[in-house]
Amino acid sequence: MDDKTGSTGYGEENIPVIPPSVKKSLEEEELVNKRNAESSDNTHESVVYWQGSDEIPGNLKDLKEILKEVVGLGVSFDVVLREMKIAGRNTGLLFLNGFTNDVVLTEILDRFTYLTPEDVGNHIVSTIKNQYIPYVQVEEITELSEAINNVLSGLCAVFFEGEHTAILLDTRKYPTRSPEEPAIERVVRGARDGFTESIVTNINLVRRRVRDPGLHCEAMQVGRRTQTDVCIIFIDDIVDRDQVEAIRHKIQELDLEGLPLGDKQLEEAIVNKGWHPYPLVRYSERPDVVASHLLEGRVVVMVDTSPSVMIMPTTFFDLCQHAEENRQTPFMGTYLRWIRFGGVFASMFLLPLWMLLVIHPELKPPYLDILGPKETGEIPIIMQFLIVELGVDLMRLAAVHTPTPLASAMGLIAAILIGDVAVKTGLFVNEVMLYMAVAAVGMFATPSYELGLANRVVRLALLIAVAMFGVKGLVIGTTLLILMLTTHRSYNSSYLWPFIPFSAKAMGEVLFRKPLLYSRSRPALNKTRDNSKMGPEMSPKRKQ
Repeated sequence: MDDKTGSTGYGEENIPVIPPSVKKSLEEEELVNKRNAESSDNTHESVVYWQGSDEIPGNLKDLKEILKEVVGLGVSFDVVLREMKIAGRNTGLLFLNGFTNDVVLTEILDRFTYLTPEDVGNHIVSTIKNQYIPYVQVEEITELSEAINNVLSGLCAVFFEGEHTAILLDTRKYPTRSPEEPAIERVVRGARDGFTESIVTNINLVRRRVRDPGLHCEAMQVGRRTQTDVCIIFIDDIVDRDQVEAIRHKIQELDLEGLPLGDKQLEEAIVNKGWHPYPLVRYSERPDVVASHLLEGRVVVMVDTSPSVMIMPTTFFDLCQHAEENRQTPFMGTYLRWIRFGGVFASMFLLPLWMLLVIHPELKPPYLDILGPKETGEIPIIMQFLIVELGVDLMRLAAVHTPTPLASAMGLIAAILIGDVAVKTGLFVNEVMLYMAVAAVGMFATPSYELGLANRVVRLALLIAVAMFGVKGLVIGTTLLILMLTTHRSYNSSYLWPFIPFSAKAMGEVLFRKPLLYSRSRPALNKTRDNSKMGPEMSPKRKQ
């Protein structure tokens, strides 16, 4: 009866009637439990978890519910779903307001407002894409995860009611700075532009210098969560294709959560996977340097959000060269190169050699009797070196973290209060401070920052070896260093080439900055398909 049904809450067949408020709370609790149980670590898994497939839903209401769970629609303020009617259909435009060029998007939407159902017919997606979007970068997609990933990288996705296909519009506009000269690779004369954090800008800077149809830029994404854009750049008819394939395969096989630190993390993942201190790639922020290496047959890897790019393969001697040498005459370029090599040598071996002569004065020839302190100081020589080494590193780190207006004051404190007082109190020897300063200058004169740091670690190891074993320590330590660098390979290329294996012609190219018309072939290290830089008509004799 009605009274019985109303009093007990049961229907005619004894089925309990759940009040709407209770039913809603149960649904909310189930939704919360489902959210807490989600363990997906990429967009595809998350979309499949929430709707059972990766298909774009034809109902905009269902789409909004999925976007709410997957991409935080309604929670994240910068995720926008603009709903409107286009040609009589309910339409949703999904984009990030911080990455979207509103001028371009408004221009496109302005054309949509005049469309009627008769203008598009039954095939609204293909008709609008092919006839009513006057824009270059437009494509159709059928997977929701792909649409979301593209939106997170700055594109705009257009969804239509009743359609399982969406339109992607590349209307992104990244916040970026203008190209400026890199602080590490400055030159007296030369281009003042440098790479930025935008991979598109960086590619354009290279293409401006290499207008070769064989210049290929292969893009891919790395990282399940970050979806970081990575680009492999090479000149197809010059480069060793086996090397390109090896690099491409290693990048594609990566299974990482992401690359938030950009190119350095990618290098550790595909190149230098162990504890070796020496760099296996050359970093550069100069487009002209990258262009010259591409013409030599090297492979360049760019990572979005990184202002530096990786050049592979590289050698120890490549890391000792600087763009300034090629901005001067061949004679002065050679002079600068030798000075730089001298600085690199001093940063590694000057302190161990001097300490060896102090410990064993009988090894000094007569003309070097002036070397060596008359007083050793209160602290042993080896401890003085180690303390000063740590002090230089501490000052370098302090200089990096010190605001520019205070950097000069910090330098005065380091030079006067620390160095001068330490010598006057008798704790340190004058010559220790002098030679340490020369070695530090040599380290800072090394073009590759990574190589300078690695050489400094070698210097510390040699100092300890000399202090413990004397001549044997220096000889064995140097031998082990050469063996370590010889067995160190950069993508199956010898790290000490052309010294080991020795190539007289290539070694001449390293020691001397030859005139342009006399450098006729590319380095044999790169195993290039086209080894000649210029034709026979460009022979120096013929030009004369």
